[in-house]
Amino acid sequence: MVLFGWSEKERNIMDIQTLTTFFMWCTVMNGALLVLWTIMCLFAPDLVYRTQSRWFPISRETFNVVIYCFLGAFKIFFLVFNLVPYLALLIIG
Repeated sequence: MVLFGWSEKERNIMDIQTLTTFFMWCTVMNGALLVLWTIMCLFAPDLVYRTQSRWFPISRETFNVVIYCFLGAFKIFFLVFNLVPYLALLIIG
């Protein structure tokens, strides 16, 4: 069937399997990024601080608060926009 000049093969159909695969890879990549940043902040905090303080003049105490808030916000966004949709798609798929 031709719909708006495109045949069935020409349209990209967004089915549950495609969405599940998309959210799986989003979860994997963003989860790896979250783990990497957490490890960097736990095991090399001085390196992270020196790197960032070259661009932004900031005290160490303020940096600690900012990086803690950043990791917390990233974790919340990761859970809400990556992991939860992926798990929901796994349940309904």
